[in-house]
Amino acid sequence: MSSSKYTLSSQELQTLSSKAIAAKAMAYCPYSKFRVGACVLTQSGEYIVGANVENAAYPVGTCAERVAFGTAVVAGHHDFKAVAVATDSKPPASPCGMCRQFINEFTTPSFPVYMYDSEGNYAMKTMRELLPDSFGPRDFPAERVPSS
Repeated sequence: MSSSKYTLSSQELQTLSSKAIAAKAMAYCPYSKFRVGACVLTQSGEYIVGANVENAAYPVGTCAERVAFGTAVVAGHHDFKAVAVATDSKPPASPCGMCRQFINEFTTPSFPVYMYDSEGNYAMKTMRELLPDSFGPRDFPAERVPSS
């Protein structure tokens, strides 16, 4: 079930996808060679990109989705419309488990995640589909959730 809050125009979807696909070129992935680009669209209409950044100490690397959302949050954004993730794989790859939980922190179960493959084809799933039975800030009493 889709929420009108998350309905994208064809122009928004085109821009979101092209920015996520272009962000792959900024990936720093000398170890895995697995480029990932991401673009998050804020409710205010801003597009914020991220790319994966690896490190020789593997757990220290950062995924493209977390770079994009982290950059958006630091810039003051807390209300998002959609995210696109692009890889060189086929079929489209979904965000990893850590990124699913990270995205869940700032979205709702009906939030759309667009996943693009190496040829520009995509699949869309909601956060509910990607992370069923999840928990996040909405599951804690208001006094425990930090204000933004």
